[in-house]
Amino acid sequence: MARVLIVEDDPHVRSAMVAELTRWSHAVRTAGTALDGIREVSHHPPEVIVLDLGLPDLDGGQALQMIRAVSATPVLVATARDEEAEIIRLLNAGADDYVVKPFSGELLAARIAALLRRAGQGSAQASVIAVGGLVIDLARREALLDGQRLELSRREFDLLAYLAARPGAVVSRRELLTEVWHQAYVDDQTIDVHVSWLRRKLGETAARPRYLHTVRGVGVLLDAPR
Repeated sequence: MARVLIVEDDPHVRSAMVAELTRWSHAVRTAGTALDGIREVSHHPPEVIVLDLGLPDLDGGQALQMIRAVSATPVLVATARDEEAEIIRLLNAGADDYVVKPFSGELLAARIAALLRRAGQGSAQASVIAVGGLVIDLARREALLDGQRLELSRREFDLLAYLAARPGAVVSRRELLTEVWHQAYVDDQTIDVHVSWLRRKLGETAARPRYLHTVRGVGVLLDAPR
């Protein structure tokens, strides 16, 4: 059983999906527009989101980016577009899986079960990361430096946690775009600005780094101070 949010404007399709997923004992909430869906994500956090792309108020790709700005919940995109380029674009934009319309209730339930298994495997991993005096609690989304809580934005926390989970490894800009920003393209200056803000909050500078190190032309690494 899982909390599932269906964002679909067609009431007949929505009702059919609710009936099928309820049969599989899922707790289902629905929204008929992208903006209502984003409100649902914020007020009633689901465990899986089924997102239709043909919404009346926003393009599905835009809706996906807005959801990704507030939630890391697995997103299953339901689309009538089966072109490879479009599917690649959606996956690069932050979708976790997709189904092409029309699809059966059994296929929908199976795809959701697969997403839940993957999410369960991820949550089984260590939820606290420690690198030197830096401690990151992934479940609480809280970071401490030498026992003092860091005030981080959502993106700053995601960036710090991603780097801290790979101590001593250089992470490329392309990987940060895909795994932290969930986009195929972000201006390089955006990454530089976030790294600079993180440095300031970690009490260091680019000239005198402690945890964050820029490898020119390659990417960024985080490691314990020596």
